[in-house]
Amino acid sequence: MTQFSRLTRSAALLCTLALASLAGGLAPAGAEPLRIVIDQGVIEPMPFAIPAFTDEGGAKDLAAKISAVVAADLAGTGLFREIPADAHISRVTSFDAPIAYADWQAINAQALITGAVQASGDRIVVKFRLFDVFSGQPLGEGLQFAGTPGSWRRMAHKVADAVYSRITGEGGYFDSRVVYVSESGPKNQRQKRLAVMDYDGANVQYLTDSSSIVLAPRFSPSGDRILYTSYASGFPNIYLMDVGSLATQQLAQQDGTMTFAPRFSPDGGTVVFSLERGGNSDLYALNISSGRLSQLTNAPSIETAPSFSPDGSQIVFESDRSGTQQIYVMPAGGGEARRISGGKGRYGTPVWSPRGDMIAFTKQNEGRFHIGVMRTDGSEERLLTASFLDEGPTWAPNGRVVMFTRESAGAGGQAQLFSVDISGRNLRQIPTEGPASDPAWSPLLP
Repeated sequence: MTQFSRLTRSAALLCTLALASLAGGLAPAGAEPLRIVIDQGVIEPMPFAIPAFTDEGGAKDLAAKISAVVAADLAGTGLFREIPADAHISRVTSFDAPIAYADWQAINAQALITGAVQASGDRIVVKFRLFDVFSGQPLGEGLQFAGTPGSWRRMAHKVADAVYSRITGEGGYFDSRVVYVSESGPKNQRQKRLAVMDYDGANVQYLTDSSSIVLAPRFSPSGDRILYTSYASGFPNIYLMDVGSLATQQLAQQDGTMTFAPRFSPDGGTVVFSLERGGNSDLYALNISSGRLSQLTNAPSIETAPSFSPDGSQIVFESDRSGTQQIYVMPAGGGEARRISGGKGRYGTPVWSPRGDMIAFTKQNEGRFHIGVMRTDGSEERLLTASFLDEGPTWAPNGRVVMFTRESAGAGGQAQLFSVDISGRNLRQIPTEGPASDPAWSPLLP
C-alpha cells in the first residue's frame, strides 16, 4: 500500500468515526449518520441546502447576504455541494417552523441549514440550526452570534465554522484573516505594500504605503501584531506592527547587519529570524520585552526561514549546510540540527502545522516548483501542487488547508494567491485586487 493510500484510508476512518460520534446518538436505529466519505483521496461532496435566512426584524437584505456567504464558505472547501434554491420544494419562512424532512430528502439534501437575522441599531444577532435530513433530527443545538452590522460577514463565517466543525469533526477556518504583500507596477519596478483581508479575499485593508519594499509578513499567535521585513532603511530589516493602530517599530537593529524572515514563537514573546553579517546568515532569537538577543546557529552556511513547532520546543528551518537547500529541525534554544528532507531537489520555506503533525514546504526539482507536506520526521512526503513557480506556504488555523504564492511564466508573469487542501484536492485561486504574494494566515479571530 502506498503512503498516499495509507493516508487517505486513515483520513476516511477518522472522518467517519468523528462524524459518527457527533451524529450517531441522534440518528434512529438503522439510519446512516451524517458524514463525509473519503475514498482514495476522492471525496464526493456532501449535498446541503441553505434557504435564505429569515428576517426577524430590521435585517433587510443582510439575512440573504449572510446565508449566501455561509454557502460559499462551505462549498469552497470542496467537501460540500450546495443544492440551488430553485430546486427546493419546501420554503422556510420562520426559524421555529417544523422541518418537512421528506421534502428535503426528495432533493437529496443530506444537511439542512436554517437561520434568522435580527438587527436593531448597532447590533445584529444571527442564529442558525443544522439538521441531519435523513435521520430526521437536528445535529446539535442551535447557536447564535452577535455583532455590529458592519461585521455581518464575520457572523456568516462563524456560522460556517460551526457547521463545518459539526459535520467534519475538525476546527473551522473561515473566521480568519490573511496578511499578504499587494503588488503593483511593472515587473522590473514592482511596488509592494502590506495588506490584510478576510480568508476569502473580502474586506481588504492596506497597512503600509508603497514607499519601500516589504516582504514576508507574519501574524502573531493572538493576531494583533504583524512581523515583516522592510527595505525602508535601504537594507532588509525586521519591523513589528500593531494591527489596530498601525504603529511600527524596528526590531533587532544592529549596525552592519541585515535581518529578515521573522516569525513569532507560540507565546508571542520571542521572534526568531535570520541575521546576515559579513556574508553569513545565522538564526537568532529576540525576546521582545527585554531585547535580549540569542544566537541559535553558528555555521558557514545560509540558515533562514525558521518556524516554531506549536509547543515551542523545536524550530524547523532551511539550510544549505549539506551543499543544497534542505530542511532541518533543531531544539528551540539552538543545538544539534537533524536533516528531515530526503527526496530529490531543493527544499525551503518550511512551516510547522498548527496541529503539530506536519510541515509544509516549497520544493524545486527538475525545473518545477511544488508545495508539499511531510511528517515532522520527514516521512510521508506528499507534493500538493506543481507549476512554474509555487512558493511560501502558510497554514489555515485548522491545519487542513495551505495557502501559497503562484507566479505564472513569462516576462509578464504575475504573482497570485492560491489555496489547496492537504490531500492535494480543491486548488483554488484567492481573489485579490491585483498581483499578490507572501500570504500568512491568522489564527481564528476572537
